[in-house]
Amino acid sequence: MPRNAMFHKRLFLLATVLALCVAGYLLLGSRGNWGFVLAFRANKLAALLLVALSVSTATVLFQTITRNHILTPAVMGFDALYLLILTVLVFMLGAQDFVRLPELGQFVLNTVLTMAAALALFGTLLSRGGSDLFRMILTGIIFAGLFRSITSFLQRLIDPNDYVVVQSASFARFSRIDIGLLTLAAALTVVALITAWRMRHKLDVLSLGPEAATNLGEDPRRGMFTILVIVSVLVSVSTALVGPLAFLGLLVVSVARQITPTVSHAVLLPSAALVSAITLVGGQLLLEHLLQLSTPLIVVVDVLGGLVFLTLLLRRKPR
Repeated sequence: MPRNAMFHKRLFLLATVLALCVAGYLLLGSRGNWGFVLAFRANKLAALLLVALSVSTATVLFQTITRNHILTPAVMGFDALYLLILTVLVFMLGAQDFVRLPELGQFVLNTVLTMAAALALFGTLLSRGGSDLFRMILTGIIFAGLFRSITSFLQRLIDPNDYVVVQSASFARFSRIDIGLLTLAAALTVVALITAWRMRHKLDVLSLGPEAATNLGEDPRRGMFTILVIVSVLVSVSTALVGPLAFLGLLVVSVARQITPTVSHAVLLPSAALVSAITLVGGQLLLEHLLQLSTPLIVVVDVLGGLVFLTLLLRRKPR
């Protein structure tokens, strides 16, 4: 069987599994007013799918330009910056005033600040040339540590009652998704995803490295900056919408590379998106409706993702 046909067959099987997970999530255990139940679950399902697409695509793009299958956008300090912004707001306003803030205002503020910080970092480093990419990664790691240190310091200063608010918002949550936020997040995400998909053939070239990309007629610095803008939009929106997701991207993209071992982004992007959607929707179905557990899904994902990270780190050299 040709490789392309094999990959298409595997993508179809993944899509079938996702359809079953979606149907099970919407219909399993539905009682009472079906209109209310399906509408409530549909909102959560939309948030799960939106985050799955954003995180998987951002991780694939980031690993493409860094040419490393272990690095993820979380390394650049996105999650740490979100927690810092959250802690600063609670520290300055107090828990009661923070809770009274409109959700739309919180979402826009978190998204804008995260994107602004990311673009400032990327623009400064990439303006000096593509050779500064690894300096950018190192700078991201340093800033992530700095953000976490400042966050920890502020959390020690705030009132314990206020800290409860920070702690509850520090974990990814898929309940009580505001329709207005979901609509805005979906609009931003769709634009970023369309842009990424239209660049899928350029991504194949950029993955070869700056010198090879230049020889093939692509501007590597412009391509990397465009990709990093897309990554910053996707990660900022998903993090501001539901909270930090540290190891989800690494987990689902690593699984997708095993299912569809190819460098073609026309296959890898939908494969990672389908695996990510199955992980979130299927995991939520399993924990919430089948096992009747209150354990947050992100806790399980982080445990599995951490094990995958250690396995990749110890098994072979980063690529």
